[in-house]
Amino acid sequence: MLILGIESSCDDTAAAVVEDGHRVLSSVVSSQDDIHSRFGGIVPELASRRHVESIIPVVDGALKTASVTIDDIDGIAVSRGPGLVGSILVGLSFAKAVSFVKAVPFTGVNHIESHPLAAFLHEEDSHEPPRFPFVSLVVSGGHTTLLLMESHTSYRILGQTLDDAAGEAFDKVAKLLGLGYPGGAAIDRLARTGDPASVQFTRPYLAKGNLDFSFSGIKTAVLTHVRGLDGALDGKTAGDVAASFQEAVVDVLVDKALWALEATGSTDLVVAGGVACNSRLRARLSEAAKKEAVRLFIPPPRFCSDNGAMVAALGYHQIKKGMTGDLDMNAMPTWEGF
Repeated sequence: MLILGIESSCDDTAAAVVEDGHRVLSSVVSSQDDIHSRFGGIVPELASRRHVESIIPVVDGALKTASVTIDDIDGIAVSRGPGLVGSILVGLSFAKAVSFVKAVPFTGVNHIESHPLAAFLHEEDSHEPPRFPFVSLVVSGGHTTLLLMESHTSYRILGQTLDDAAGEAFDKVAKLLGLGYPGGAAIDRLARTGDPASVQFTRPYLAKGNLDFSFSGIKTAVLTHVRGLDGALDGKTAGDVAASFQEAVVDVLVDKALWALEATGSTDLVVAGGVACNSRLRARLSEAAKKEAVRLFIPPPRFCSDNGAMVAALGYHQIKKGMTGDLDMNAMPTWEGF
């Protein structure tokens, strides 16, 4: 079964063709970083307009790369939320229109729920997927969530952010240090030049064993520290601050993922979302997995950040279960539980 996956929940327009929920035939992403970088963050109206301009070329590119036509597609999956309502509506409206014209089923998926399904994606013949039930840590710009994935289409929320998500904290600290937007990759690069033990930022664990997250406090701690430098923020000092901040966030993410494994009895951990591209997080998770005998699955960076392939992977299983949509389906910018 060939599924066309469409993702437009935030600032990237993406489409992919995936076979049987796991084999990626194509994945095309059009970034909007050049538009939003000058504003230091995403401007929803500009994001929506660019999606309108990009959706047809991106889908066309995905079909051509997969060497198929729209008539070969057996179903369409599209992000229904959570996210920016204007952005979501572009992809959702396009999916509904193609579904109607071509008489193929479509399904609306939860963007956050689709991230863990990236662990099942591959482009080669051999691939070992995670075993259900598994714990998934989804870390992105808008969400930091721990899920217990019970099947491809069912999950239980174990913990989530109470305020700023990890990715949001990275962006705000990057702006504070004058690194521009998007901030995650900039912090990652700068942190490699600094000493992660130079500034002792408090780790926001909330309580031992608590699986929720809170990163607003550490963001404020960085602001207070930088102000205390009285303008003496040179390259070396900025590197130390970036490394110390990053280490504090990574400590919390790694520890809480391990706590979730302990609480559920699972030995499989999937980490996905844009922040899963962070090199320090990936390294620390690998170290912890070896020490604790955990089977760790971190998709390649192209499948960690927003993409259409993960949407198609979840959509495949929803369509197989009859979880299809009607033409009156609406966007869900806020999704219950997220």
